[in-house]
Amino acid sequence: DWDDIPPSSALEEISEEEAVKIIAEPLLPLQSSTLRDYVDHSETLAKLVHLGVDLSQVEKRQKAGQLLLTLDFEKDIRKILLFLKDVGVEDNQLGLFLTKNPYILAEDLEALETRVAYLKSKKFGKAEIAQMVSRAPYLLLFSVERLDNRLGFFKNELGLSVKKTKDLVIRLPRLLTGKLEPVKENLQVCQVELGFQRNEIQQIVFKTPKILTASKKRLKQTFDYLHNIMGIPHHMLTRFPQVFNSKLLRIKERHMFLTFLGRAQYDPAQPSYISLDQLVSLPDEVFCTEIAKASTQDFEKFLKTL
Repeated sequence: DWDDIPPSSALEEISEEEAVKIIAEPLLPLQSSTLRDYVDHSETLAKLVHLGVDLSQVEKRQKAGQLLLTLDFEKDIRKILLFLKDVGVEDNQLGLFLTKNPYILAEDLEALETRVAYLKSKKFGKAEIAQMVSRAPYLLLFSVERLDNRLGFFKNELGLSVKKTKDLVIRLPRLLTGKLEPVKENLQVCQVELGFQRNEIQQIVFKTPKILTASKKRLKQTFDYLHNIMGIPHHMLTRFPQVFNSKLLRIKERHMFLTFLGRAQYDPAQPSYISLDQLVSLPDEVFCTEIAKASTQDFEKFLKTL
Protein backbone atom coordinates (compact mmCIF):
# COMPACT_ATOMS: atom_id res chain seq x y z
CA ASP A 1 0.00 0.00 0.00
CA TRP A 2 1.16 3.45 -0.96
CA ASP A 3 1.31 4.82 2.62
CA ASP A 4 3.49 2.14 4.07
CA ILE A 5 6.50 2.44 1.81
CA PRO A 6 9.07 4.65 3.45
CA PRO A 7 10.04 7.38 1.01
CA SER A 8 13.41 6.61 -0.56
CA SER A 9 14.77 9.44 1.53
CA ALA A 10 13.42 8.13 4.85
CA LEU A 11 16.97 7.54 5.94
CA GLU A 12 18.62 10.44 4.15
CA GLU A 13 18.01 12.67 7.13
CA ILE A 14 20.33 10.45 9.22
CA SER A 15 23.91 11.69 8.92
CA GLU A 16 26.67 9.35 7.86
CA GLU A 17 28.22 9.20 11.34
CA GLU A 18 24.86 8.18 12.79
CA ALA A 19 24.37 5.54 10.13
CA VAL A 20 27.80 4.07 10.82
CA LYS A 21 27.04 4.09 14.53
CA ILE A 22 23.81 2.19 13.95
CA ILE A 23 25.58 -0.49 11.96
CA ALA A 24 28.78 -0.64 14.03
CA GLU A 25 27.13 -0.91 17.44
CA PRO A 26 27.41 -4.61 18.39
CA LEU A 27 24.09 -6.35 18.83
CA LEU A 28 23.36 -8.39 21.92
CA PRO A 29 25.15 -11.73 21.64
CA LEU A 30 22.08 -13.77 20.83
CA GLN A 31 21.87 -15.96 17.79
CA SER A 32 18.55 -14.53 16.81
CA SER A 33 16.96 -12.81 13.87
CA THR A 34 13.89 -11.51 15.63
CA LEU A 35 13.58 -8.47 17.84
CA ARG A 36 11.16 -10.36 20.06
CA ASP A 37 14.06 -12.37 21.49
CA TYR A 38 15.74 -9.19 22.69
CA VAL A 39 12.77 -7.89 24.65
CA ASP A 40 13.84 -9.50 27.96
CA HIS A 41 17.32 -8.02 27.65
CA SER A 42 16.33 -4.57 26.45
CA GLU A 43 14.36 -2.20 28.60
CA THR A 44 13.88 0.02 25.56
CA LEU A 45 12.21 -2.74 23.53
CA ALA A 46 10.12 -3.85 26.49
CA LYS A 47 8.79 -0.31 26.90
CA LEU A 48 8.10 0.04 23.17
CA VAL A 49 6.16 -3.24 23.19
CA HIS A 50 4.23 -1.93 26.17
CA LEU A 51 3.34 1.15 24.10
CA GLY A 52 1.93 -1.13 21.41
CA VAL A 53 4.81 -1.18 18.91
CA ASP A 54 4.63 -4.33 16.76
CA LEU A 55 8.23 -5.55 16.59
CA SER A 56 7.48 -8.17 13.94
CA GLN A 57 6.47 -5.31 11.61
CA VAL A 58 9.38 -3.07 12.61
CA GLU A 59 11.99 -5.68 11.77
CA LYS A 60 10.71 -5.84 8.19
CA ARG A 61 11.79 -2.23 7.75
CA GLN A 62 15.28 -1.54 6.56
CA LYS A 63 17.75 -1.19 9.49
CA ALA A 64 14.89 -0.32 11.87
CA GLY A 65 15.55 -3.24 14.19
CA GLN A 66 19.22 -2.35 14.63
CA LEU A 67 18.24 1.24 15.19
CA LEU A 68 15.89 0.40 18.06
CA LEU A 69 18.55 -1.70 19.78
CA THR A 70 20.94 1.27 19.85
CA LEU A 71 18.46 3.69 21.46
CA ASP A 72 17.97 4.37 25.13
CA PHE A 73 14.37 4.88 26.21
CA GLU A 74 15.00 7.63 28.77
CA LYS A 75 17.69 9.44 26.80
CA ASP A 76 16.51 9.11 23.18
CA ILE A 77 12.92 7.98 22.99
CA ARG A 78 10.99 9.70 25.76
CA LYS A 79 11.52 13.19 24.27
CA ILE A 80 10.29 12.04 20.85
CA LEU A 81 7.17 10.51 22.43
CA LEU A 82 6.46 13.75 24.29
CA PHE A 83 7.00 15.65 21.05
CA LEU A 84 4.55 13.40 19.15
CA LYS A 85 1.94 13.77 21.89
CA ASP A 86 2.44 17.51 21.72
CA VAL A 87 1.91 17.44 17.96
CA GLY A 88 -1.38 15.67 18.60
CA VAL A 89 -0.74 11.96 18.03
CA GLU A 90 -3.15 10.24 20.44
CA ASP A 91 -1.72 8.06 23.24
CA ASN A 92 -3.43 4.97 21.87
CA GLN A 93 -2.01 5.69 18.40
CA LEU A 94 1.66 6.03 19.43
CA GLY A 95 2.39 2.31 19.10
CA LEU A 96 0.89 2.13 15.63
CA PHE A 97 2.69 5.32 14.62
CA LEU A 98 6.11 4.00 15.70
CA THR A 99 5.41 0.61 14.11
CA LYS A 100 4.96 2.44 10.79
CA ASN A 101 7.76 4.93 11.32
CA PRO A 102 10.40 3.74 13.83
CA TYR A 103 12.96 6.01 12.14
CA ILE A 104 11.53 9.08 13.80
CA LEU A 105 13.12 7.91 17.05
CA ALA A 106 16.56 8.67 15.61
CA GLU A 107 15.64 12.14 14.35
CA ASP A 108 17.01 15.29 15.89
CA LEU A 109 14.31 16.84 18.08
CA GLU A 110 15.10 20.38 16.92
CA ALA A 111 14.77 19.35 13.28
CA LEU A 112 11.36 17.84 14.03
CA GLU A 113 10.24 20.98 15.83
CA THR A 114 11.41 23.13 12.90
CA ARG A 115 9.25 21.09 10.50
CA VAL A 116 6.17 21.51 12.67
CA ALA A 117 6.91 25.23 13.01
CA TYR A 118 7.12 25.43 9.22
CA LEU A 119 3.65 23.87 8.85
CA LYS A 120 2.29 26.31 11.45
CA SER A 121 3.88 29.19 9.53
CA LYS A 122 1.94 28.03 6.47
CA LYS A 123 -1.21 28.45 8.56
CA PHE A 124 -1.95 24.75 9.11
CA GLY A 125 -3.90 24.55 12.38
CA LYS A 126 -2.90 22.31 15.28
CA ALA A 127 -5.68 19.79 14.64
CA GLU A 128 -4.84 19.73 10.92
CA ILE A 129 -1.16 19.04 11.61
CA ALA A 130 -2.11 16.26 14.05
CA GLN A 131 -4.35 14.68 11.41
CA MET A 132 -1.67 14.92 8.71
CA VAL A 133 1.09 13.46 10.89
CA SER A 134 -1.15 10.61 12.04
CA ARG A 135 -2.25 9.76 8.52
CA ALA A 136 1.17 10.16 6.89
CA PRO A 137 3.62 8.94 9.55
CA TYR A 138 6.69 9.74 7.43
CA LEU A 139 5.74 13.39 7.05
CA LEU A 140 8.05 14.70 9.76
CA LEU A 141 11.10 12.88 8.39
CA PHE A 142 11.23 15.40 5.56
CA SER A 143 13.15 18.63 5.61
CA VAL A 144 11.43 22.00 5.46
CA GLU A 145 12.83 22.48 1.92
CA ARG A 146 11.18 19.29 0.75
CA LEU A 147 7.83 20.14 2.33
CA ASP A 148 8.01 23.61 0.81
CA ASN A 149 8.84 22.24 -2.64
CA ARG A 150 5.95 19.82 -2.41
CA LEU A 151 3.38 22.44 -1.49
CA GLY A 152 4.77 24.60 -4.31
CA PHE A 153 4.50 21.72 -6.78
CA PHE A 154 0.79 21.09 -6.10
CA LYS A 155 -0.02 24.78 -6.02
CA ASN A 156 1.66 25.48 -9.39
CA GLU A 157 1.00 22.21 -11.18
CA LEU A 158 -2.73 22.34 -10.43
CA GLY A 159 -3.05 26.11 -10.36
CA LEU A 160 -4.67 26.00 -6.92
CA SER A 161 -4.92 28.84 -4.43
CA VAL A 162 -2.84 28.62 -1.25
CA LYS A 163 -5.97 27.71 0.70
CA LYS A 164 -6.99 24.97 -1.73
CA THR A 165 -3.47 23.55 -1.80
CA LYS A 166 -3.54 23.30 1.99
CA ASP A 167 -6.94 21.69 1.89
CA LEU A 168 -5.70 19.12 -0.63
CA VAL A 169 -2.74 17.96 1.48
CA ILE A 170 -4.77 17.96 4.70
CA ARG A 171 -7.13 15.48 3.04
CA LEU A 172 -4.36 13.38 1.47
CA PRO A 173 -1.15 14.11 3.40
CA ARG A 174 0.74 11.27 1.73
CA LEU A 175 0.97 13.63 -1.28
CA LEU A 176 3.73 15.32 0.71
CA THR A 177 5.58 12.08 1.45
CA GLY A 178 5.12 9.82 -1.58
CA LYS A 179 7.05 9.97 -4.82
CA LEU A 180 6.10 12.66 -7.32
CA GLU A 181 6.60 10.57 -10.46
CA PRO A 182 3.26 8.69 -10.27
CA VAL A 183 1.47 11.97 -9.54
CA LYS A 184 3.01 13.66 -12.59
CA GLU A 185 2.13 10.63 -14.71
CA ASN A 186 -1.50 10.64 -13.56
CA LEU A 187 -1.85 14.34 -14.33
CA GLN A 188 -0.39 13.63 -17.77
CA VAL A 189 -2.83 10.73 -18.31
CA CYS A 190 -5.83 12.90 -17.36
CA GLN A 191 -4.81 15.62 -19.76
CA VAL A 192 -3.30 13.80 -22.73
CA GLU A 193 -4.99 10.39 -22.78
CA LEU A 194 -8.37 11.14 -21.20
CA GLY A 195 -8.66 14.62 -22.68
CA PHE A 196 -9.66 16.66 -19.62
CA GLN A 197 -9.02 20.43 -19.67
CA ARG A 198 -6.68 21.92 -17.05
CA ASN A 199 -9.54 23.55 -15.11
CA GLU A 200 -11.43 20.24 -15.14
CA ILE A 201 -8.40 18.39 -13.77
CA GLN A 202 -8.16 21.03 -11.06
CA GLN A 203 -11.76 20.39 -9.99
CA ILE A 204 -11.41 16.60 -10.22
CA VAL A 205 -8.27 16.52 -8.08
CA PHE A 206 -9.68 18.94 -5.56
CA LYS A 207 -12.82 16.82 -5.13
CA THR A 208 -11.04 13.44 -5.10
CA PRO A 209 -7.31 13.82 -4.39
CA LYS A 210 -6.89 10.02 -4.53
CA ILE A 211 -6.96 10.26 -8.32
CA LEU A 212 -3.39 11.58 -8.15
CA THR A 213 -2.17 8.28 -6.72
CA ALA A 214 -4.60 5.85 -8.37
CA SER A 215 -3.43 3.13 -10.73
CA LYS A 216 -3.12 4.56 -14.24
CA LYS A 217 -4.49 1.40 -15.77
CA ARG A 218 -7.62 1.52 -13.61
CA LEU A 219 -8.10 5.20 -14.33
CA LYS A 220 -8.01 4.57 -18.07
CA GLN A 221 -10.29 1.53 -17.96
CA THR A 222 -12.88 3.30 -15.84
CA PHE A 223 -12.80 6.39 -18.05
CA ASP A 224 -13.07 4.28 -21.18
CA TYR A 225 -16.19 2.55 -19.89
CA LEU A 226 -17.89 5.67 -18.54
CA HIS A 227 -17.09 7.87 -21.52
CA ASN A 228 -17.08 5.53 -24.49
CA ILE A 229 -19.63 2.88 -23.46
CA MET A 230 -21.99 4.86 -21.21
CA GLY A 231 -21.52 8.09 -23.16
CA ILE A 232 -20.81 10.32 -20.14
CA PRO A 233 -19.25 13.62 -21.28
CA HIS A 234 -16.14 15.13 -19.67
CA HIS A 235 -18.03 17.89 -17.87
CA MET A 236 -20.25 15.34 -16.09
CA LEU A 237 -17.25 13.26 -15.02
CA THR A 238 -15.75 16.48 -13.66
CA ARG A 239 -18.86 17.01 -11.55
CA PHE A 240 -18.77 13.48 -10.10
CA PRO A 241 -15.11 12.43 -10.06
CA GLN A 242 -15.69 10.10 -7.09
CA VAL A 243 -16.91 7.65 -9.73
CA PHE A 244 -13.22 6.99 -10.50
CA ASN A 245 -12.77 5.57 -6.99
CA SER A 246 -15.47 2.97 -7.61
CA LYS A 247 -14.85 -0.57 -8.72
CA LEU A 248 -15.34 -0.86 -12.46
CA LEU A 249 -17.25 -4.11 -12.02
CA ARG A 250 -19.84 -2.33 -9.87
CA ILE A 251 -20.28 0.41 -12.48
CA LYS A 252 -20.63 -2.18 -15.26
CA GLU A 253 -23.13 -4.39 -13.41
CA ARG A 254 -25.36 -1.49 -12.47
CA HIS A 255 -25.18 0.17 -15.87
CA MET A 256 -26.03 -3.09 -17.65
CA PHE A 257 -28.95 -3.72 -15.29
CA LEU A 258 -30.31 -0.22 -15.91
CA THR A 259 -29.83 -0.68 -19.68
CA PHE A 260 -31.70 -4.00 -19.47
CA LEU A 261 -34.57 -2.21 -17.68
CA GLY A 262 -34.47 0.70 -20.13
CA ARG A 263 -33.52 3.13 -17.34
CA ALA A 264 -29.90 3.99 -18.17
CA GLN A 265 -30.41 7.75 -18.47
CA TYR A 266 -27.44 9.93 -17.50
CA ASP A 267 -28.47 13.21 -19.12
CA PRO A 268 -29.52 15.77 -16.47
CA ALA A 269 -31.87 17.39 -18.99
CA GLN A 270 -34.05 14.25 -19.05
CA PRO A 271 -36.76 13.59 -16.42
CA SER A 272 -35.53 10.07 -15.60
CA TYR A 273 -31.94 11.31 -15.04
CA ILE A 274 -29.66 9.19 -12.83
CA SER A 275 -26.57 10.89 -11.44
CA LEU A 276 -23.24 9.09 -11.40
CA ASP A 277 -23.20 9.55 -7.65
CA GLN A 278 -26.46 7.60 -7.30
CA LEU A 279 -25.15 5.00 -9.69
CA VAL A 280 -22.07 4.14 -7.66
CA SER A 281 -22.49 5.21 -4.05
CA LEU A 282 -25.85 3.78 -3.03
CA PRO A 283 -25.99 0.36 -1.36
CA ASP A 284 -27.52 -2.40 -3.51
CA GLU A 285 -31.00 -2.43 -1.95
CA VAL A 286 -31.40 1.36 -2.21
CA PHE A 287 -30.00 1.35 -5.74
CA CYS A 288 -32.50 -1.35 -6.73
CA THR A 289 -35.64 0.08 -5.13
CA GLU A 290 -35.03 3.81 -5.63
CA ILE A 291 -33.06 3.95 -8.88
CA ALA A 292 -33.75 0.75 -10.82
CA LYS A 293 -37.30 0.42 -9.43
CA ALA A 294 -36.70 -3.31 -9.11
CA SER A 295 -36.03 -5.81 -6.34
CA THR A 296 -32.59 -6.98 -5.23
CA GLN A 297 -33.67 -10.48 -6.31
CA ASP A 298 -34.22 -9.19 -9.86
CA PHE A 299 -30.74 -7.66 -9.79
CA GLU A 300 -29.14 -10.89 -8.51
CA LYS A 301 -30.97 -12.92 -11.14
CA PHE A 302 -29.84 -10.53 -13.85
CA LEU A 303 -26.20 -10.73 -12.71
CA LYS A 304 -26.31 -14.53 -13.08
CA THR A 305 -27.16 -14.12 -16.76
CA LEU A 306 -24.02 -12.09 -17.47
